[in-house]
Amino acid sequence: MKRLFYIFIFVFNATFINSGCVSNNNVKINTANETALNGTKSILTKDMVYSGINNYCHQNFDWSITQDNPDIMYVEMGEETDTEYEVIFRSYTGSFTYFYVNKSDGKTRVVEYVPALDIKEESGTINIFDYTE
Repeated sequence: MKRLFYIFIFVFNATFINSGCVSNNNVKINTANETALNGTKSILTKDMVYSGINNYCHQNFDWSITQDNPDIMYVEMGEETDTEYEVIFRSYTGSFTYFYVNKSDGKTRVVEYVPALDIKEESGTINIFDYTE
């Protein structure tokens, strides 16, 4: 019986003590995401958008070719409107990927453009918050 009592006390303490151990950073991020998703306020800055798209590009594209020529691939900020940021990724193949990041919710349209063939097509969407730190 004493053993069951001690187990209960241990579980009780572990549950309630650890529930208060939440990082302030996580709370801020969740609050920011809720604000962005509610559309009440733009919390995305140019730096956040650039960093997020840069992270996405480094995760999804092979950058090993840039060891010999680092200028062959890059990420740069494009134009900004009232509702979205544009970020441009240039591949070593000469193609461009345009990211149009909605300022209010982080939804990002991805458009690929191949200048040599003059082909431009939508290739999906991503959420910028998945790639920001």
